[in-house]
Parts: sequence; structure tokens; C-alpha cells
Amino acid sequence: MELRRVVVTGLGALTPLGNSVTEYWNNLIRGVSGAGPITRFDTSKFKTQFACELKNFNAEDYFDRKEARKFDRCSQYGIVCADQAVKDAGIEIDGVDVNRVGVIWASGIGGLETFITEVSAFASGDGTPRFNPFFIPKMISDITAGHISMKYNFRGPNFATVSACASSTNALADALMYIRLGKADIFVTGGSEASITTAGMGGFIAMHALSTRNDDPTTASRPYDMDRDGFVMGEGAGALIFEELGHALKRGAKIYGEVVGAGLSADAHHITAPHPEGLGAILSMKMAVEDAGISTDMVDHINTHGTSTPAGDIAEPKAIVSLFGDNAFKMNINSTKSMTGHLLGATGAIEAIATLLATKNNIVPPTINHFTDDPEIPALNFTFNEAQEREVNYALSNTFGFGGHNASIIFKKFKE
Repeated sequence: MELRRVVVTGLGALTPLGNSVTEYWNNLIRGVSGAGPITRFDTSKFKTQFACELKNFNAEDYFDRKEARKFDRCSQYGIVCADQAVKDAGIEIDGVDVNRVGVIWASGIGGLETFITEVSAFASGDGTPRFNPFFIPKMISDITAGHISMKYNFRGPNFATVSACASSTNALADALMYIRLGKADIFVTGGSEASITTAGMGGFIAMHALSTRNDDPTTASRPYDMDRDGFVMGEGAGALIFEELGHALKRGAKIYGEVVGAGLSADAHHITAPHPEGLGAILSMKMAVEDAGISTDMVDHINTHGTSTPAGDIAEPKAIVSLFGDNAFKMNINSTKSMTGHLLGATGAIEAIATLLATKNNIVPPTINHFTDDPEIPALNFTFNEAQEREVNYALSNTFGFGGHNASIIFKKFKE
């Protein structure tokens, strides 16, 4: 069967760099860091005391007080972000077949804050189980997809993807496949995460995964730098509207770009560490390139997973050189996590937006906070410290998760 073409017709973003796509993109290009001291709880006893929090987000600007209490922050972010994308796409509920509009939404952890609140209250009580009746519906990872569908009466395929930090790229890949195969015309897809909590920070600190650069948070996320010491936690959401090309053209939708390939793989190696030679990363990127029907020398830009961790920042560039050969040294590579921090299950969605906009605007956001080259890392063009203008026709975004999950997706500059 002939696969249908898929385009992106709407975007939404709640990020540490801004609560709209425009603000997010402009701050990416400017090389702004979203990191700062944590404001949500007392961090005085924590080894890491900073993160990339959302700024100026008040749930009651979007929900009435009673309604807001029914949602974990993870769902609040997702619902608000999805609404931005639906409006940006100009989707009128009366103008689409709601039975063919689906939602695939990701979160690596889900309602962590709700879980902490409820279990802590029980543990400090007399043992009587006085749990909030919304405890389970607020906590479960799939609930945001459900809330988005209920808000718009979208009755198409509806589920959540969970693959740690690859979760929202997995969601995008699934949405791409469903539309290609004719199972739906439109998907609201992306992911949200709200893990800047006592347990979220504490758990990653215990793994020695986070930077401890408390004296200078804005330079703490430094992918591919010799002195990197771990990632910086982020939070927020990203939403994309994937739509079948003919359907989009028929309703006169604006088109940001085309989604042309996706690849998924497993390292089958270690619960947290990447394969040292990047074998799983090579496989997911290779599958994405083949799925797009292009050659490796046609990729102009890669937004890498690039978390600022000692092992991960070596394995991924090795994988890129292994697969792309000479072209690895000609393309622009970056890590926007240097600015946003790591949004875990939502990171693939916000990075997909950045990758897509690089193709639309022919400019690649920088990898900030580079001070010293690491001789173990291939000398690629990591777009250090300043954005670079160039023609970007095909761009790839990578996300890799604990458990060895790898997901890659390719966007193309749109041409009918």
C-alpha cells in the first residue's frame, strides 16, 4: 500500500525558556539558559539545588481553582500545551471528523508530585487510608492523553507511550505510523513532565546523574564539554499536530514541515548507561534514515540527546560518525538541553519542535556552555555557543532513555 504523507500543522510549548513556541524558539536562538535555583521546595539538604523550572506558570490562568486541583502538574502542562497546538493548527471541532482525530501523549514518570503528596500524607498519619479520590487518576501516565481527548471530543486512537527519556519521540513515531497507514487523519502528540520534586531530584541525585554546579547553574548543562558533570533537570511540555497532507491542504492549514522518518531500537546493554559504541543509537538513526527514503549524506542537522553526562556524550557522537561517515563533519549538530535542561519524557517533543523550526528557518540553535574540548569526543560541528545559519532540508532528532530505549525522528523542509 502507498503510505500517506504526514505534515506538522500546529505547535505548542511550555518550556524553561518560555511558555509559547515563539518565546521558546527566540530564546533558543539567543542561547539563553533556563537554569536557576529551585523555587518549589527547600533544597538546602540536596546536593543539587537548581533546575530548569517553568517560569510564570499559574494553573489558575488556565483552569478554575477546583478544576486545577484534579490535575497533577504533569497533566496541567500537557493540557495547556496541547490547547496551544490545536489553536495554532486552526482545528475547528465542527470541521473535522472527531472519530479520526487521535491523541498519543507521553510522560516518562507521570504524576510524581501527586504520588509523593498522597504517600507522604499517609506515612505521617495514623495508618488510616485517607487517600484523595483523585489520587490514581491524577498519577497515572496515560491520563493526560485522556484529558486532551475529552476536552475536544477526539475519538481516534488514544494512548500514552512510556520509554523513559525517549517517550515523546516514541509518541511522535506512533502518530506518524498511524496516519501513514490511514488509521487517523490528525494526531495531537507530544509529552509533558513535572519531575522537579523532592523525590524526582533526590532519586536522580542518588544515581549521581545530575550536575552539582550549584555556584553557577546557568553554565551547568554543558554537553560535549570536558568538564561536564551531569544533566540539569527540566520540566514542561511540547505538543505537535501531525496531519495527513491532503487533509491539511484541503482545510487550508499552514504547514511547518513534513515528518518523513522514524526509527526505534534498544541497546540491550544496561539499565542506565548507553552502549559505549552507540550500537542502539546507530540502529535507530539508520532506521529513521531508511524510513525517510534518503541517504545519510542528505541529513543537514542533528539535535542530539546530548545530556551533559560523561558516558552519553561520548557514545552518541561515536554513533553519528559511524553511521554518517564524512557527512558527520559537514552537518550542524547541537544539544538544546544545554539551554532547556532535560525534560525526561517531554524532551523529545520540545526538541522535535526545535529541530522542525531549524528546517523552516534555516538556522540551528547553539549548544551553549562550551569551554573546553574533550579529546575523547569526535571534533564535529556542535554549533558551540552561537546559532548558525545554514540551509537545513533534512534534520534528525535523537532521544535515548533508561532501559536502553532509542528513538529518532526526521523532519523535512516542506515542499508540495
